[in-house]
Amino acid sequence: MEFISVIVSALAGWLFGAGWYMTLSKPWLAAAGIACDETGKPKSTGPLPFVLSAVAMLLVAGMMRHIFHMAGITSAGAGLVAGLGIGLFFIAPWIMINNAYGQRPVALTLIDGGYATFGCAVIGLVLGLF
Repeated sequence: MEFISVIVSALAGWLFGAGWYMTLSKPWLAAAGIACDETGKPKSTGPLPFVLSAVAMLLVAGMMRHIFHMAGITSAGAGLVAGLGIGLFFIAPWIMINNAYGQRPVALTLIDGGYATFGCAVIGLVLGLF
């Protein structure tokens, strides 16, 4: 059951990210400095970023499941709050550091850090349901 909870929660986090970035695609592309064609779409990089993001969600969900088990987090509400905290206080600050040293726009940090925060909350919520 542990593997299923990790896979389902990783999928939920990945799907949330798809919605997040589809909704914020224009400001994200501008902040990231990604050139677009005349239709406003970026050049395709192939499936690699999507595959890597899916693998990353599996890693995050797997470690969050381990942390939740060790901490005794067993409810959806507690999983949601713990996931929110992991995203907001562990992952988002790391994104901010990387973007600050790379002299990237604050908007990029807010968009990517927002996904880290709310994506982890979604993963935590789903893990708490198991």
